[in-house]
Amino acid sequence: MLARNLCKTLFVLLVPAFAVAAQQAPAPHVVDLMAPDGLKLKGTFSGAAASGPGVLLLHQCNRQRKVWDDLATRMTAAGMNVMTVDLRGYGDSEGTPIDKLTPEEINLVFNQKMPLDVETAYKFLIAQPTVSPGILVAGGASCGVNQSVHLALKHPEIKALVLLSEITDLDGRNFLRAHPSLPLFLATAEDDTDPGVSDLMQWLSTFSTNAHTKFVRYKTGGHGVEMFAAHPELPATIVDWVTIAVRSPNVATAKGPPNVSPETQFLDSLDQPGAAANSAQLYAAASGKDPNGPVVSELVLNRLGYDHLQDGDKKGAIAILKLNASLYPNSPNVYDSLGDAYLADGQNDLARQNALKAIELLAHDTTDPEDRRKGIRDSAEQKLKQLSQPR
Repeated sequence: MLARNLCKTLFVLLVPAFAVAAQQAPAPHVVDLMAPDGLKLKGTFSGAAASGPGVLLLHQCNRQRKVWDDLATRMTAAGMNVMTVDLRGYGDSEGTPIDKLTPEEINLVFNQKMPLDVETAYKFLIAQPTVSPGILVAGGASCGVNQSVHLALKHPEIKALVLLSEITDLDGRNFLRAHPSLPLFLATAEDDTDPGVSDLMQWLSTFSTNAHTKFVRYKTGGHGVEMFAAHPELPATIVDWVTIAVRSPNVATAKGPPNVSPETQFLDSLDQPGAAANSAQLYAAASGKDPNGPVVSELVLNRLGYDHLQDGDKKGAIAILKLNASLYPNSPNVYDSLGDAYLADGQNDLARQNALKAIELLAHDTTDPEDRRKGIRDSAEQKLKQLSQPR
């Protein structure tokens, strides 16, 4: 009875204390920021009642910072300080909307300008008095993933990464490989509008040997923060994971050497300098371990081909997409994509041949849904129209 009364007394004493602490947490407030090039940005800072980790959340590139509001509220309630920011061209920040930019301008914004926005928001976050020094977390959805990983590359005090529906570029992947103890939370849905991203995120998860690293793969859920509506448990899962990960961020697994799948072997080998040009040979070496058919999906190879094309590796892109066509010869899309690579490389005759091949196969295609067939046809016809114009 005495013990029971003592517990009741402690409960009465503690409840008001927690209530006061909760009341002391300031309300989220809008922050005016300025990037180094003078562009004005808007952010939101949600401070905790006491000292705690700092979290920077970066939105996907078809949304803005307010998509994080619910997760930020949950994190703040768990004792975290959360900063969100509208990247330039989005939400309340200045800048030309992405859909108004040329491909060259988009490349400049993503690779040179947006990192300045991210750094500006990060500096504001770490300057707040309730943010515990050296305990930072970066998170992003879609295009925010690459920005988050590159921020961690520059700031070793970032102890964990939350990544939704995207992978990072080669520099980011090499950073993660060089820091296998960094805990990663990765979530994706197989019905993502970005084909192949689920397989690629699963591959990315193999870079970490941290016992806290968690990979969540849903059958459905959409892209990025769309998964929150489809899977209401996901925000709470993220909060719980971050809470644990920042307490002991460098916990290595007790596992032995990983059992590397043929797919992982092939994808890892492609990341070596100049390796993409030898895609067929690398694939043959990896697939010899798996006699049951292709070890990499058409969608993954297609995505990797375009990644190399975007990075300026035209020969590597052609090699990857030629491999894709050899593995999936009945797919109209592989020829349309290969045509894009040839066109970018100035090989117009081969670009024309592959565009025509894509259209030919579309007549008998019963695998792809109608909207995908239309997209392939439009792309192939656009190339043919471009190639028919006088120079």
